[in-house]
Amino acid sequence: MARAEPERVAIYARVSTHDQQTLPMQLEAIRAYAERKDWQIALTVEEVGSGAKTRPRREELLRAARRREIDVIVVWRLDRWGRSLVDLIATLQELTALKVGFVSLSEALDLTTPSGRAFAGMLAVFAEFERDILRDRVKAGIAQARKDGRPHGRPAKVTAKTQEVQDLARKGLSKSAIAKMLNIGRTSVRRLLADASTEPTLKSLECVLEQIPR
Repeated sequence: MARAEPERVAIYARVSTHDQQTLPMQLEAIRAYAERKDWQIALTVEEVGSGAKTRPRREELLRAARRREIDVIVVWRLDRWGRSLVDLIATLQELTALKVGFVSLSEALDLTTPSGRAFAGMLAVFAEFERDILRDRVKAGIAQARKDGRPHGRPAKVTAKTQEVQDLARKGLSKSAIAKMLNIGRTSVRRLLADASTEPTLKSLECVLEQIPR
């Protein structure tokens, strides 16, 4: 059944400190798309100069989605939104569960459509494949370390907190806050989060998207 009111769309545009000239282009393209779809722009979020690991404005936007204040998030490119492939999949899965749509203009990815939501499920399989590759590399590294008689692994106390660290990070807590809450070092938090992500550049995902019929 069609919605009685226009979709409430949130615009998210991100640029690096040294690449701010693309910001107006991103905003113009997204606004034009929303206008063609007859969507109401409820929120515009601009992120400038944030590193790959910290995107506080994006986290604010995710919190707005959890409060059901928006219906769709539109970005210019996937790499403007996702910090990594695993991060991208996790956020898309959360948005899907919240019934909040997601559109990336450059890749023609639209999770407001049935085919788009089905493709999101395929992406989860792709992310698991990446994790399998990482696990194989870790196992090979441990085996070599044992063969060479070198120490390997992290203290059990820290490793046991992996799930807690990941859960708190998904809730938007900073690494410093997580470290203080769990009484571990900030470096340990950063490493545990890095282990949970394969940290690809999203290029592999773009290759998959290019194969999708338009």
